[in-house]
Amino acid sequence: MFRIRRIHDDVSPTNQRALARVQEMLRAQFPGVASTLIDGLPDTLRDPLAHQLRTVVLVAEGAARKLRGFAVLMHAPDLAFCYLDFISARPGELGRGVGGALYERVRDECRMLGAKGLFFECLPDEPQDVSDPAHLVQNAARLRFYERYGARPIANTEYNAPVRPRDTDLPYLVLDDLGVGRPLQRKEGRAIVRAILERKYAWLCPPEYVDKVVRSFRDNPVKLRPFRYQKRPARRPAAAVLPDDERILLVVSEPRDAVHPRERGLAEAPVNTGVIRRELARLQIFQPARPKVFADGLLHGAHDPKMLTYLKRVCSSVRSGEATYPDVFPDRVTSVAPTDLAVRAGYYCLDSLTPLSRSAWFEARRAVDASLTGAQALLAGRTFAYALTGSPGHHAAAQRFGGSCYLNAAAVAAAFLARQGKVALLDLDYHHGSGHQSIFWTRGDVLTVSIHAHPRYAYPYFSGFAHERGEGEGAGANVNMPLPERVDGALYARYLHKAVQLVRRFEARFLVVSLGFDTGKGDPTGSWDLDADDFEANGACVARVGVPTLFVQEGGYPTRSIARNARRFFVGLVQPERPGLVIARRA
Repeated sequence: MFRIRRIHDDVSPTNQRALARVQEMLRAQFPGVASTLIDGLPDTLRDPLAHQLRTVVLVAEGAARKLRGFAVLMHAPDLAFCYLDFISARPGELGRGVGGALYERVRDECRMLGAKGLFFECLPDEPQDVSDPAHLVQNAARLRFYERYGARPIANTEYNAPVRPRDTDLPYLVLDDLGVGRPLQRKEGRAIVRAILERKYAWLCPPEYVDKVVRSFRDNPVKLRPFRYQKRPARRPAAAVLPDDERILLVVSEPRDAVHPRERGLAEAPVNTGVIRRELARLQIFQPARPKVFADGLLHGAHDPKMLTYLKRVCSSVRSGEATYPDVFPDRVTSVAPTDLAVRAGYYCLDSLTPLSRSAWFEARRAVDASLTGAQALLAGRTFAYALTGSPGHHAAAQRFGGSCYLNAAAVAAAFLARQGKVALLDLDYHHGSGHQSIFWTRGDVLTVSIHAHPRYAYPYFSGFAHERGEGEGAGANVNMPLPERVDGALYARYLHKAVQLVRRFEARFLVVSLGFDTGKGDPTGSWDLDADDFEANGACVARVGVPTLFVQEGGYPTRSIARNARRFFVGLVQPERPGLVIARRA
């Protein structure tokens, strides 16, 4: 048994080990490949458009993640084609399905990327083109395999003309139309072959040779060699649906028995996770997962143990279905925590509107587990994870809770990921991420950026100003972008673009996004006018950070548009890089 997954980067330890094994196989099985190209494979993943070709690495792994095969695919977005650079199974894997499964996954990736076709080279199977007749059998077997998918050499061109007089056994250029049956026009073929020769073989092919090969594409449409090894096969169109390993891991923690502060005149309630979950279930870009249970000690990365102990005790002391509220707030400088649990609430709480109920600790703790489940998935090589919880957390600080936030799930996850390198924490909720700012105020390894309504008129009122930049090692690592009371999609997009540029310059290895949908038009706790199109554009903008990303749900209150806005955000996150991807399930 084996599974195939895509490696997007060399950030996680899991991906680093897999790439190292791919490089070992490349050196062993392709001794003619320059060592600089093999050594630079991780760099091509970090720079996705190096030489105008985006690198895609697929690995087939068995038990204990043992590498059984790999493929390296190049994608040219400007010309909408893919080029298969390498595909190989480990010696001894022939006949076990690894090569075939890898090739089928390559075709799937090409369709999702919106490619017009998949191009690659194969050594010749014509006797006059082969210097050693012993190689004919192997070359023919390889071309016979690809013919099963309708892939054949392009005919009537000089692609296999020698660059130097001594060159022999020159490869054919093979085209797989991915089962679509769309003929390749001459103009398209010329542009693609020029791109292959100039971008991949610039070190070898002089301009006059490139021009000669390009001019040799005279047929319109481009012709393929007739089928040689079998009758014309039935079309085998590649899929355009994300495989499980590339889907967004969706970790849902729905509230069960939460008590909300409606009796104090507030409209807000935790995000309606059920509405969002049902809407996202229509999409084929999510893989559901249950929250794992993590040790309480991981909460200490963001919260003071004394505050945690108090919160757990006071919640367990409240009768089911009831709530208590802080109503006495001491002088923060000289105060001592009172003995009475109920009175002590004001010592740890930011406001008088955050209820302490029997379920509050439980729901907040499950939200932390959901976020850590997503963070752990990033460390295992997942690109995106979404912790959809009903207990927001971005106002919870190291020693304080408030704003209906008890535990800061996003901050706990960011601290957990920071063990592996720098992390950026981007807050996209309508309200300032005051807890993030407080927790990481003196840390330089976590960049906190918050785009929010100006504290002159929006909660939490006392933080979120532009001059608050951090202290000590964290000086400059806290960035606030307070915006006016009325904001449309265009203005928000400008600031989000600035935030993304800041994150990219910080060179974070991971991104955690506190995702609020209370920025949408009509939200009862906000005043902005973002619509579904804006949320899709925002998702596409966040995707440009280009690092493994965890989304943790924050605000967003029961309105008719919240589920639609959530859906469009995640469509924007994955669709731009995969224009051929099927997003929604068929009815």
